[in-house]
Amino acid sequence: MMDKRIKRPREDEESVVNLKQVCGGEFWRWDVDETGAYLRREGLEQWEQKFRDHGITGPGLPYLTEVILEKMGISPLGSRLQILHCLQKLCQISNEHMKVFNDPIHGHIELHPLLVQFIDTPQFQRLRHIKQLGGTYLVFPGASHNRFEHSIGVGYLAGCLVKALHERQPELFITKQDILCVQIAGLCHDLGHGPFSHMFDGMFIPKVRPGEKWKHEIASVQMFDHLVKVNGLEKVMKHHGLRLPDDLIFIKEQIAGPLDNSVLDRSWPYKGRPMEKSFLYEIVANKRNGIDVDKWDYFARDCYHLGIQNNFDYQRFLKFARVCEVRGKKHICTRDKEVGNLYDLFHTRNCLHRRAYQHKVGNIIETMITEAFVKADPHIRIQGSAGRFFTISSAIEDMEAYTKLTDNIFEQILYSSGPELSEARAILHNVVCRQLYKCVGQTTSETHVDVSQVSKLLPEQFAEQLIRVYCKKTDDKSLEAAKKYFVQWCMDKNFTKPQDGDITAPELTPLKRDWHTLEWDDDGNGSDDNGEGMHPGIRDETPRKTGRNVKVNLFHAQGQNNL
Repeated sequence: MMDKRIKRPREDEESVVNLKQVCGGEFWRWDVDETGAYLRREGLEQWEQKFRDHGITGPGLPYLTEVILEKMGISPLGSRLQILHCLQKLCQISNEHMKVFNDPIHGHIELHPLLVQFIDTPQFQRLRHIKQLGGTYLVFPGASHNRFEHSIGVGYLAGCLVKALHERQPELFITKQDILCVQIAGLCHDLGHGPFSHMFDGMFIPKVRPGEKWKHEIASVQMFDHLVKVNGLEKVMKHHGLRLPDDLIFIKEQIAGPLDNSVLDRSWPYKGRPMEKSFLYEIVANKRNGIDVDKWDYFARDCYHLGIQNNFDYQRFLKFARVCEVRGKKHICTRDKEVGNLYDLFHTRNCLHRRAYQHKVGNIIETMITEAFVKADPHIRIQGSAGRFFTISSAIEDMEAYTKLTDNIFEQILYSSGPELSEARAILHNVVCRQLYKCVGQTTSETHVDVSQVSKLLPEQFAEQLIRVYCKKTDDKSLEAAKKYFVQWCMDKNFTKPQDGDITAPELTPLKRDWHTLEWDDDGNGSDDNGEGMHPGIRDETPRKTGRNVKVNLFHAQGQNNL
């Protein structure tokens, strides 16, 4: 038989049960009076006035330390320990079950249940179907990762950094709400990406909607609002102690910057947090120097999937990060001896751009996909809110329609049968069959800017501008003509010699003196036609030129890319 007698709780268990009844697990909503009432209930009434003098409310209780209590004037060590013991009990009541994710980059990570509520929505799950590197996956077989896992990684790293700052510098008064908001911003910062990630907002939208000042950060804010509304997350956020609408504003400001530029305060343009917490805006998307957890994750994740070495150690950065006041504002800083690690960060970024992000075949593929999307745009119908239908380009105006827009649009066009999509279908068929446009070559401007440098071996800026030209026609005659006039154009503009093309450079007259083919002696020393010495590390293999004169208008400029 089942024993139906109720076991009487032990004394310590009973105190916890009673405490649950007293505060209902919602101490983060307490004001100063409610905090004082709690101290009286715990027999700590002698320190109530100290708490009142310092304006301590419920959200600040979990972050009080022995050092802070001493600064508040609570001098007996025993009293400080008694207060901390009571606060520990209080926090244990509200501890929530953390969910564990096994991530190939960061290992087993724990996320707060509020973050899991955001992850388990259709708007966030949509990111499973958007490739992190867009068309680069069609060049690098391993680059199959998606925005979904990257966003989870950024949410996790955002928590790591803000918690590290809180633990080392309690005087910053970082609250539980601050930590949750920073994590949510990291989690949701890429909600607005379209099909094939940066191809959508960097190539497709500018073609079909020229002059439209739209970028994925804007869509991320709109999708965030949509996600919170349709999934009823405001109530959940309030339950976890967030203050609305201030915390909603703070989250969106971290993603896209100041939301209202019309009333821009030059000294402090943000509304979600005061200037005293300016450093919180440098964690997810650092507008000041670009060193943020978004890069930490995609550097590590992209390198892992691309098979490229990642030289930056974010774990080391976490160890040395501190908040310092610089020109009246608090910024996240690091030790001067860590400059080498930071250079490794930008060196890794440079390597990723050179070897993957700006890969000439990847750029060609994204150019072709963009053209296919442009041709298909008027004929694609995506149902959005109120039963309205949108095209690929107009879906950015309606978040319900945009939720349905992912990389799957590629297959939708490729496997379509209607005659209206025949041109777009043919382009994507060529992509799949690797019948790609040819690269005529690339060049750079030879203009150099004088800048001071930290070291003769370390540049002040990691940046380079590339100009790459593609030819849609692939017959030999067209390619030779396109290459010839590209070379002539580079000479006229005083740009560097075209290189890295898919076709042999035609011979032109006259060839620039510094483009001459070098002859190499047995010692590896180069010389031009006049026998003048050249740097042994440079080899110029451009063939000599002839004087053919063929007019052609075939090549397609890829544009410029910052590294």
